[in-house]
Amino acid sequence: MTTKTNFLGIPVEGDITRGDQRTAQRPLSELEPLIRAVLADDYIHSFGWIQYTPYFNDGEPCVFRVREPWFRTVDDVKPKTPNNEDDDEDDDSFTIGYGGHPTLGDRDYEWDNPRDWENRRKVYGPYQGTRELSFLACYALSEAIDSGAFEDVLLNAFGDHARVKVRRDGITVDEYSHD
Repeated sequence: MTTKTNFLGIPVEGDITRGDQRTAQRPLSELEPLIRAVLADDYIHSFGWIQYTPYFNDGEPCVFRVREPWFRTVDDVKPKTPNNEDDDEDDDSFTIGYGGHPTLGDRDYEWDNPRDWENRRKVYGPYQGTRELSFLACYALSEAIDSGAFEDVLLNAFGDHARVKVRRDGITVDEYSHD
């Protein structure tokens, strides 16, 4: 489709393929309190996520994305044994999204207006579990990271094709290999 438009008052004609409409980006100062709240919780052992630009996306644009974070509590950490020297495995099953977290609990939700995609909102049910404050802190951080609003901040901080693991005593970034 030939588009007629202008750029800086200069006429533009041609086939313009519109790129991905990114989520409005927010500053680190808005993400920091959410991260600090999770780090201040002694029940949380570690958390992290993967971030990368896909190499192939079934013909769709390959756009950098930060994936849903995972959380490990002190109850999730396996004790070290002679056969298990690494008690700190990352496991995507420790996400907090729909379906809940094995030790943090869950809170169901429904969409208030599922037919109006742009204007729908989550309506939350009651919390189910024994660690509601920990759950809420992790859930808030998960929603913020998964929203896409901090992708520029996280890309600048940790790079592309990265596995990020956060603990109170430091952050580890490893290369993330994907298909």
